[in-house]
Amino acid sequence: MRIAVPVEDGKLSVHFGHCESFALIDTDPGARTILGREDLPAPPHEPGKLPLWLAEHGAKVVIAGGMGGRALELFAQHGITVVVGAPSSAPEHLAAEYLAGTLQSTANACDH
Repeated sequence: MRIAVPVEDGKLSVHFGHCESFALIDTDPGARTILGREDLPAPPHEPGKLPLWLAEHGAKVVIAGGMGGRALELFAQHGITVVVGAPSSAPEHLAAEYLAGTLQSTANACDH
């Protein structure tokens, strides 16, 4: 399973649509382990583009600080699970917590 995390300065970017890159973390959910990481520069910001782009790169889960309602709908249409309200932390740490079922999330940090 591939987990996508928007990144800014090495940690989760609090503004999903304007991050500098995405950490794509390959995992084995059964063993709850991280197998590897690929970092890709984020494409230019264009409303509605990121859900398809991440689906094309194999993402099945997105961990974000906040995300607008339209993006949430588009991810659902692509069968991608979204976790919002995640803290600004290292992508591998967030992925490991997600796999362990211990990821602490709060309210969606986005208001649009």
